[in-house]
Amino acid sequence: MNTLKRQFKNLKPALVTAITLFVIMALISIWAALQLPADIKLPVHWNINGEPNQYAGKFLGLFMMPIVVMVVILLVTFLPRIEPRKKNINLSMKAYNLVIISIILVFATLHIVMIMNALGKSLSIGKIVPALIGVLFIVIGNYMGKIRSNFMLGIKTPWTLSSELSWNKTHRLGGRLFILSGFLIIISSFMLSGTARMIILLISVFGTVIISFIYSYLIWKGDPDKKQ
Repeated sequence: MNTLKRQFKNLKPALVTAITLFVIMALISIWAALQLPADIKLPVHWNINGEPNQYAGKFLGLFMMPIVVMVVILLVTFLPRIEPRKKNINLSMKAYNLVIISIILVFATLHIVMIMNALGKSLSIGKIVPALIGVLFIVIGNYMGKIRSNFMLGIKTPWTLSSELSWNKTHRLGGRLFILSGFLIIISSFMLSGTARMIILLISVFGTVIISFIYSYLIWKGDPDKKQ
């Protein structure tokens, strides 16, 4: 019981923020539902140019994001309980809370944009979504160096998980790459066309992943204390 109380205490900033945002999102959805006709079809997916290409009924269109947020809340509350390296995840709680809060804020912002579009206010999903991803990358990058070795959060390769040196150095490099990628994605979201934005996004994401993956192996290979 003490362990459970401690876990909720450690997660309090994220849980309070997430639950508050969930309630606000749900109330906005209820309010919007009263403004819209019952048979309306709402966009729930967009192509790379920000044009809607998939629609859903009123309930799913308005309540999809709050449902997603509730699932995220349940997952982030439960997963630390089965983390093999509980001590390290507890030592990483500041970063864990900030990452969760940032992800929920992205969902909440996207939800508001979707609601505004449903009510006839034209907001560019094609620009806003990449910009939100860029901001999320910058936030994650700033805290990546503070994450201790664990199986839930961070850059998890066979080599970072078996070498403290590889974990620490890879996360320091990964943090810088995430921040750089975030700025590139934000700039491209407002200055480039849909296809060009997507290319920059993919290059940033896969470039960060590939570089971090290779770097983690190289550091692991030279670590005399690595676990075989």
